[in-house]
Amino acid sequence: MEKAQAYIRIHELREILNEANRLYYVENSPTLSDYEFDMLLKELDGLEKEYPEYISADSPTRRVGSDLKKEFEQYPHRYPMLSLGNTYDISEVQLFADRASKGIGNSFTYSCELKFDGTAICLTYRNGKLFRALTRGDGSVGDDVTRNVRQISNIPQSLTLPAGFIPTSDIPAPWPQEFEIRGEIYMPWAAFDRLNDERIEEEEQPFANPRNAASGSLKLIDSRMVANRGLECTLYHMLGENLPFSTHDQALKAAEDWGLPVSDKRRICRDIEEIEDFINHWDIERKNLPYATDGIVIKVNELPYQEELGYTSKFPRWAVAYKFKAEQALTKLISIDYQVGRTGAVTPVANLEPVQLSGTVVKRASLHNADQMEQLDIRIGDYVYVEKGGEIIPKITGVELSQRTADATLPRFPEFCPDCGTALIKDEEEAKSFCPNQTGCPTQIKGRLVHFLSRKAMNVIAGDATVEQLFNKALVWNVADFYDLKTEHLLMLDGWKDRSAGRFIKSLQESRKVEFDRVLYALGIRYVGEATARSIARHFGNIDAVMDASVEDLLTVDDVGQVIAESVHDFFTEESNREIVSRLKAAGLKFDMGETPQKLSDGLEGKTIVISGNFSISRDEMKALIAAHGGKNSGSISGKTAFLLAGEKAGPEKLKKADSLGIRVLSEEEFMDIIGGSGEAESADSENGIHTSKGVQLSLF
Repeated sequence: MEKAQAYIRIHELREILNEANRLYYVENSPTLSDYEFDMLLKELDGLEKEYPEYISADSPTRRVGSDLKKEFEQYPHRYPMLSLGNTYDISEVQLFADRASKGIGNSFTYSCELKFDGTAICLTYRNGKLFRALTRGDGSVGDDVTRNVRQISNIPQSLTLPAGFIPTSDIPAPWPQEFEIRGEIYMPWAAFDRLNDERIEEEEQPFANPRNAASGSLKLIDSRMVANRGLECTLYHMLGENLPFSTHDQALKAAEDWGLPVSDKRRICRDIEEIEDFINHWDIERKNLPYATDGIVIKVNELPYQEELGYTSKFPRWAVAYKFKAEQALTKLISIDYQVGRTGAVTPVANLEPVQLSGTVVKRASLHNADQMEQLDIRIGDYVYVEKGGEIIPKITGVELSQRTADATLPRFPEFCPDCGTALIKDEEEAKSFCPNQTGCPTQIKGRLVHFLSRKAMNVIAGDATVEQLFNKALVWNVADFYDLKTEHLLMLDGWKDRSAGRFIKSLQESRKVEFDRVLYALGIRYVGEATARSIARHFGNIDAVMDASVEDLLTVDDVGQVIAESVHDFFTEESNREIVSRLKAAGLKFDMGETPQKLSDGLEGKTIVISGNFSISRDEMKALIAAHGGKNSGSISGKTAFLLAGEKAGPEKLKKADSLGIRVLSEEEFMDIIGGSGEAESADSENGIHTSKGVQLSLF
């Protein structure tokens, strides 16, 4: 893969995985199966290792997904609450065992346990009583859900003394004065089916799987409702100071003696053969369990060896999760629909003969793009294998060629948009085909409208159905039209009354408080996700600077490469988009990052400074410092550049170009000496032989 392609793919993978984490942890409505997520994460990790210059501290490979919600108080975890490394291959379990054996150097055992498909919880007990319950959160901080956890019947409020234990003044109880114990809160199949039946009866959207139902139930604001959801808990890991145990299994047996819910479906194994036997047993028997389980967790049993092996930034080195392969079904492909997304991407979706899979009836499955259809060599009328990895999203994984009939027809990916009829285009570096008619394709228009109102963007109370009605009644065509809506317009919608119209108008009014970076994200610029919008907003400070930025200017933003820079530039080249921004400004939306920093001097007034490399302060801080002394900002070295400010690992091409143009190169220390004089830059320029003219610009890259 070429370096430019790698950059695009890394950025794309981060956006996909960050959004998948949000949907999984916060919205409880995942769009990727566990397997698909793990494979994408593995691909990203491989690319970051191959191209370490693109490694980012906030990459999904280096941080835990977050389930934090503003409705709950947050508290820090005493011990980080990390994820587990996942594998789908027994050979990778063998590699884990080999690494552990090499790291430990002595004989040891493994504790093999079921991996419950629920939501993680951390319970703290003080003096034998439940003190606090925290969700995983972001791994460092969790939501306080203690009130809700108290409604779960098998979590004890107070620990019980084990049979035969006699309290004394020296040892009043067998448990530590304070300890944490972690586990999983889940919803058994029976409770899940009952809840979904109730939701369907009330014409509410049913939950996709028990994991979503458990997570959503745990975050209910009214704790009384939690008691009716049928949640259960299984605990599997104890933490604390000076715990009186030498093995993980001893700790769990003690917890069980104290009345805590611990799984009895675990086994101590001595080698990979015993581990594989345990995995194979439960891969079959899991279908008979009253709750969902999606794998086996293998842990080093001896606690001192766990401590010796330690942790990465995201995973413990002493544990790994083996994930069961997704359940498969064979069914007939009836037809293929081609759906248009908000960015114009056209996705093929297979219509199937209904088939039972992982407890639900599957009728449709994604085929992703034309390349995958070709790779599968799929035909209309074929019998295809469907998987529902993680009990979430169906996916076609293969064709049963032995059942192909003579009348099976080869599908033809459309050459024209199925919605507006515009000829589709396909970039050489992308697998998907796109409809370029962004301003006239109804599906794209409605997709952008929905995106604009979404929670991560403007957070307006409205859904797809509302947008559909507004569009069909010609009340909105672009995002600025929302702010022209009146109550009388909304009362034209089917089923809308004064109350629902009032809520929508109030929500629109609240959206005027949304910060600039989210407004920029809400505009729906192709390739500009939430994180990229934040970087661009912070870099330029206001929308006018963004709209007037050249591609070179945009390339000076951290994490913005050629493809994104061109996309942003092209977006604001369109007069219709600039007009939308103008109307949104008039509607009162925020289009700047706040007050302009106080000017410190005129020492760099009208001068171009290009900066490259790493400094003792961040690039954004350096940019702000230059601006505070009168500097301006542009994109690349030219004859108008005053000087190149070079830090550590400055770009060799920039240094070469500065030398060829006779432009002075300054160190950070020399630069600080200049601005430290509050206006002495002109004389310093003369001493250093730098000849500049007024009106030149400052460049950051």
